[in-house]
Amino acid sequence: MDSYQVNNEGYYGEFGGAYIPEILHRCVQELQDTYLQVLQSESFKQEYDQLLRDYVGRPSPLYLASRLSEKYGCKIYLKREDLNHTGAHKINNTIGQILLARRMGKRRIIAETGAGQHGVATATVCALMNMECIVYMGKTDVERQRVNVEKMKMLGATVVPVTSGNMTLKDATNEAIRDWCCHPSDTYYIIGSTVGPHPYPDMVARLQSVISEEIRRQLLEHEGREYPDYLIACVGGGSNAAGTIYHYLDDPRVRIVLAEAGGLGIDSGKTAATIALGRVGIIHGARTYVIQNEDGQIEEPYSISAGLDYPGIGPLHANLAHQQRATVLAVNDDEAIRAAYELTRLEGIIPALESAHALGALAKLTFKPSDIVVLTVSGRGDKDMETYLKYAL
Repeated sequence: MDSYQVNNEGYYGEFGGAYIPEILHRCVQELQDTYLQVLQSESFKQEYDQLLRDYVGRPSPLYLASRLSEKYGCKIYLKREDLNHTGAHKINNTIGQILLARRMGKRRIIAETGAGQHGVATATVCALMNMECIVYMGKTDVERQRVNVEKMKMLGATVVPVTSGNMTLKDATNEAIRDWCCHPSDTYYIIGSTVGPHPYPDMVARLQSVISEEIRRQLLEHEGREYPDYLIACVGGGSNAAGTIYHYLDDPRVRIVLAEAGGLGIDSGKTAATIALGRVGIIHGARTYVIQNEDGQIEEPYSISAGLDYPGIGPLHANLAHQQRATVLAVNDDEAIRAAYELTRLEGIIPALESAHALGALAKLTFKPSDIVVLTVSGRGDKDMETYLKYAL
């Protein structure tokens, strides 16, 4: 049986690879040669597991949402990544990567961020490990995620507002890569999602796979079986989704449903639905689906959610969609807002706008009463309150 995991060359099927400027070749090669050795070493595992437990607060609960289940006619469990320290799944990855950076002798950390959650998580671990931290963030996102920007500064990070392009996540990533090109020897780039050149997509997926590892254990406890019928997660770059599905990729009993950002509708020109609209291209060092025009120029994406408006998608997810292993649904802004209010009023949980897209997928699916559904609430809604208030239902 073919596996949906990465191969030795860093490809998922035809997607992935490392398409990078010559100047970064050594950095990326060094990472490729080091990451598995470190991640699989006993000393790393011990330190990582201890920090996840005592600092992040893992395992995160798997919560049976009974009122939501009743509404959709099945059993819905919520994987509560919103309860992690810093309020999202992002911390799982930044702790792992900073431990790797330290073992590689790097002193300076750079990162890109959209919604600011990855920026906060990176600034948090840099404070913890006493490292210099520079976070690139599109000026548009700096304005719509003010609280997260202030948190990063309070944690000691330098936040650099990026004014090129659409001034969002894609542009922040461009600037971070530029910085890395200028400081290849002492700088470690913590990428926040399953994007970028190999080994990042695989490394981030492995670090986030603590989510699916816990789901297996917790389901066994709750239901007497390790696997659900459905796994649902939102996908921009795709790290919370990768973590949710990692241990189930090659299990045909589990249906994978990914919710991408439809924006104002996939035909509106204001969307971030990469799987629906993308064509194969290269973005930020990997071959994947990219929203682009006839000339191959990247189109500016749009989503109400700052964490999902990325014009590409991680190569793992591109391959899952291409092979039809995953069902990808576009969830529009209004559907996400509606789903967020529904969860809040039925279960008393205010989700991040990103997670609200995963919740918006529920209404597009038909379940049997016996179905067990696990949906990842990737983050909490504190950072999105202004947007929610603007669209109050």
